Amino acid sequence: MPGYGIPESTRGLLPWKWAEQRLKKSHNYWMVTTRPGGAPHAMPVWGIWVDSVFYFSTGRPSRKAKNLAKNQHCVVCNELANEAVIVEGVAKEVKDVKLIQRLGVPYHAKYKPWKLEPERGPLYAVSPRAVFGMYEKKFSTSATRWDFAKR
Repeated sequence: MPGYGIPESTRGLLPWKWAEQRLKKSHNYWMVTTRPGGAPHAMPVWGIWVDSVFYFSTGRPSRKAKNLAKNQHCVVCNELANEAVIVEGVAKEVKDVKLIQRLGVPYHAKYKPWKLEPERGPLYAVSPRAVFGMYEKKFSTSATRWDFAKR
């Protein structure tokens, strides 16, 4: 992480399991998209982390959905800034009915009584390109980046 004064050693880096635990356990997430004019748009969302992909739904007329229709690049952050996980990725609408049904199980378990209801709005899959992990108590030795660009 150039410019932060962090040693170049890999000792102390966070394991991927650390990031996934925080992504799975968060109740609220921050979703950042880009407005057509280039300005950022941040909004909290509910979602689930399954098989290294973040899934969330939103209303089709929402600003998030309109932004993603023009630019699929986005950022998703967990709710804990002192144990931050920042996912830079690309959001694509999920249309596979069987996948939506499968994802409905963990979504409902997490957000009872709410269910995934595609008729209310699209479900998106955010596939990570880069993920950053920052653990405040050990920031100078543990700030970590995982690169998924080659996936």
